[in-house]
Amino acid sequence: MKTLGLDPIPSRSAAPKLIITGPGETVDADALAIPVISDQPVPEALGVDLTGLANSGFVPLVGRALAFPSNDEPVLVAVGVGELADLTAAKVRDAAAAFARAVPQDARLASRVPDTDALPADVAAAAIVEGIVLARYAYSLRSTPPTDAAVTTIVLQAPEGQVDAVRAGAERGLATAQAASLGRDLATSPAGLLTASRFADIALKIAPEKGLTVEIFDRRALIELGCGGLLGVNKGSVEEPRMIVVKYVPQGESTGHLALVGKGIMYDAGGINLKPSDLSHSQMKNDMTGAADVFASMTALAELGCTNTVTGYLMCTDNMPSGSAMQLGDVLTMRGGKTVEVLNTDAEGRLVMADALVLAVEEGVDAVIDIATLTGACLRTFGEEVAGLMANDDELAAQVSAAGDKVDEPVWRLPLIPSYRAELNSDVADIKNIGGVNAGSITAGLFLKEFVGDVPWAHVDIAGTAQSSKAYRWINRGPTAFGTRLLVETALSFVPRARD
Repeated sequence: MKTLGLDPIPSRSAAPKLIITGPGETVDADALAIPVISDQPVPEALGVDLTGLANSGFVPLVGRALAFPSNDEPVLVAVGVGELADLTAAKVRDAAAAFARAVPQDARLASRVPDTDALPADVAAAAIVEGIVLARYAYSLRSTPPTDAAVTTIVLQAPEGQVDAVRAGAERGLATAQAASLGRDLATSPAGLLTASRFADIALKIAPEKGLTVEIFDRRALIELGCGGLLGVNKGSVEEPRMIVVKYVPQGESTGHLALVGKGIMYDAGGINLKPSDLSHSQMKNDMTGAADVFASMTALAELGCTNTVTGYLMCTDNMPSGSAMQLGDVLTMRGGKTVEVLNTDAEGRLVMADALVLAVEEGVDAVIDIATLTGACLRTFGEEVAGLMANDDELAAQVSAAGDKVDEPVWRLPLIPSYRAELNSDVADIKNIGGVNAGSITAGLFLKEFVGDVPWAHVDIAGTAQSSKAYRWINRGPTAFGTRLLVETALSFVPRARD
């Protein structure tokens, strides 16, 4: 799990301590967030009115925060939350992130939970914790100490009579934020530290602590299973592939069985279709974000009381050029017998996931969701803030979309246009792995659809959202783990389609 003393997941990810107090109790913290609502008087604790705040350049909009210099503790921070009637979990999360960024040297952070009928106290508390933890997330392999303090304690002042609700919400928010932090760790880790086999070692170590079981399939086992997609992509690598199958089973009766499939290309050089040597090449360590999202999301399910059985398939390998690498024109035999003509070795993610889709269907699951940094076309279409969604089932697509809206990881559905399937016709195999120059996201979705039969299936393309070019709200620059919290919420709320 470690190479040359470096840990693939070194972030200061020890969970902050949660302390919940009533409205009149003393707050023991370095900094205290005071929500400022634009259509209400400024809280007396700040000692100024809106005019005074405006003179300091502060307006009470979401994302604005102003720390008041003081020798006393806690330092007071005015945090804008906008109008009370418009308050949402997303706005509270953004406001909490602005607060956390405003006091980077403070380790013990406290916040008042807004007292409003517009937003339940538990929902607001969860959003505050998520905003603080994710905004202050850090990953560093530097030999020198970090310049910003790690958050060690989060204190929430609950509204009158809401202590229990705030505590429950804070614990839920901490569970999802810790899962997302793990997802960021995995996606940020250099490929030299986090190979497919090391990912398997990490899964074996973490899973038992999180109520999960893990089964690891090495090259020999994958040959026996006939996983030609994963094996074909791995041909050019000196590192062995791994299929990591993670399973969560609820303690009570299971309400459904959901499969999650994650693309785990630990480093994507493009194979024979070598990528250009630019900034995008250095980012290809995060081409395993889909697998990271699946594993990280599953680590939160037991703590959050998920009632569905969830099986995760992490399809892990490098995609490298070498004398043994997969060649253009090669034909692979996938799990289940379907043959694929490879006309672009950089369209490899769909190959490794296809094997897992077949295995999931064979297991008899109620639905399958795959997630992958799959197509540059999706990045060009939606940019960095919205993921693409494709599905063969309207009900499942609606569930994924609703989950994305709830956790502020939005998806937008693209059509699987049947006539575009002809773009994937092959002269020598059942299907080829790439279509024409247009509609690349849709033809990739149509390729994956070939391997799920009639089972409800959804595909989430996070090529744009997996990496952020800037820090904003609770999202940091670099790998984002977009999809982790989306999958957590989808697994918690999943309702299987009624069987005929």
